[in-house]
Amino acid sequence: MALPAFNMRELIEAGVHFGHKTKRWNPRMAPFIYGVRNDIHIIDLGKTVPLLHAALATVRDTVAKNGRILFVGTKRQATDPIAEAAKRCGQYYINRRWLGGLLTNWNTIQASIKMLRKLEEQLAGHNAGFTKKELLSMSRQRDKLEVSLGGIKDMGGRPDLLFIIDTQKEELAVKEAQKLGIPIVAIIDSNCTVDGITFPIPGNDDSTRAIHLYCRLVSDAVLDGIQQSMTKTSEDLGAREDVTEILAIDATAEQPATEAASTEAKEKEAKGEEAHRRGNRGRRGATSAKKPPMVQVKKAPPGKKKVEE
Repeated sequence: MALPAFNMRELIEAGVHFGHKTKRWNPRMAPFIYGVRNDIHIIDLGKTVPLLHAALATVRDTVAKNGRILFVGTKRQATDPIAEAAKRCGQYYINRRWLGGLLTNWNTIQASIKMLRKLEEQLAGHNAGFTKKELLSMSRQRDKLEVSLGGIKDMGGRPDLLFIIDTQKEELAVKEAQKLGIPIVAIIDSNCTVDGITFPIPGNDDSTRAIHLYCRLVSDAVLDGIQQSMTKTSEDLGAREDVTEILAIDATAEQPATEAASTEAKEKEAKGEEAHRRGNRGRRGATSAKKPPMVQVKKAPPGKKKVEE
C-alpha cells in the first residue's frame, strides 16, 4: 500500500522547520538542528523527512495488524486537529487533559467509562423518573466525563501505539507509555528531548498549520492500514492450494440438502397429481349422474271430448 505523499516544500510552507529561541533549546536536539536565524533554531528537514516516513510506515503497519492508535494533544493549537483526525480514521484521542494513570491504571478508567455509558443511557430516555435537580447533576457529571473520556470510551483496551504532539507538555503520557512498553510516535521540537521516544519526528509543534499537516498524514496512514487489513482478510479462494478439497467438501455438504429438496419436491408433485385426479373423478361423477325421466303428456285434440263413465 502507498503511504500518504508529502514533500519538503509542504513542510516548509507549514513552518515545520521553525524551532524555539536559542535560549530555550534542549542540547540533546543538537543533531537535528540545521542552524540559527534571528535567534531562532532552524530544524534540519533533511532528517525530518525520512523519520516522518518511517513513523507513517509504523502507523500503517500497526493498524494493518488490527492495532489501536491513540492521538494525544492537549495544547490549545492541537485540540481540534487531534479530534478531527482521530474521528476521520476511526481511532481514539485525548485532547483535553491527560488523566493520571490513564494507561497504567486502566481498570479504574474502565469503571469511569462504564459510568459515562450508564449516564448516557439514563439521560437518553425521556421522563426517566428523575427530578430536575437529579437530571441537572447527572448531565453535569456526564459532560465532565465526556470531556475527559469521550475520545476513548470505545477503545476497549490499551492502545498499541501513541501519536503525541509536544512531548514536553504530554510528559505524563510519555512516562506511562514507556512503563508499559507502548511505542510512541511524537513530534519533537527544539526544546524537547528524544529520550524514550520510539519514532521521533523533529518539527515545529506550535504552528497550527504544521499540526494540521501532521494529523492529516497520520490519519491517511491509518486509513491505508485499514485498507491493507481489509485486503488481507478478503483472501482469494483461487489462490489457495487446497481449493479442490474445499470445493469437494462444499459439494458433499450441499449434496444431502439437494437430495432432500428433490425428494420433497417429488412428494409434493405426487400429492398434487393425486388431488387433481380425485377432483376430476368427482367432476365426472357429477356429470354422469342419471337425470330423472321426462314424462310427456299428450293433449287431446280440441274436437274430441272426454267420455264420462
